[in-house]
Amino acid sequence: MNKADFFTQFIKRGIRVGAVAPSSKHLVKKMIDPIDFSQVKCIVEFGPGTGNITFELLNKMPQDAILIVFEINKEFCEQLRKINDPRIKIISDSAENLDTYLLKNNITKVDYIVSSLPFTLIPNLIVRKILKIVRRSLKPKGAFIQYQYSLNSYGRLRKTFKNVDLNFTPINLPPAFIFTCTN
Repeated sequence: MNKADFFTQFIKRGIRVGAVAPSSKHLVKKMIDPIDFSQVKCIVEFGPGTGNITFELLNKMPQDAILIVFEINKEFCEQLRKINDPRIKIISDSAENLDTYLLKNNITKVDYIVSSLPFTLIPNLIVRKILKIVRRSLKPKGAFIQYQYSLNSYGRLRKTFKNVDLNFTPINLPPAFIFTCTN
């Protein structure tokens, strides 16, 4: 899917897409930099869109690892299903249902959760539920890596996680803040 098609999805779906363009290579790099791929068994990705971060995760993940991807946009899911890699599981459902899918796959904890969810556009009750599930789903040394276009979510993340490291990339449309959250 090209940038024009992505923008069309933004116009058609607005709040359910949350971005006007796919993640830049600079944002992708900053999102995956905190990940220690050497011991990864399971990564979850929320809101992959057309898969810019997804492709890089798959490039770096060990062959015995699994990537569980949650995307609610049907057109984006169709694009993601074209990825020919047995390690990826595409879930066409909300991130708030993570527990259900982990249980179905006999997974108790995950190493990392990488998220592109537009928290400022999602109702507070759902964001709180997602963050609660994220926190309890992470392994002790795991991390939740989230980007946003503003600092609005910083306080909420600080209340949920013991540590929140903040990063920034101006080379993205729009520029983005990257939060790396650990327990």
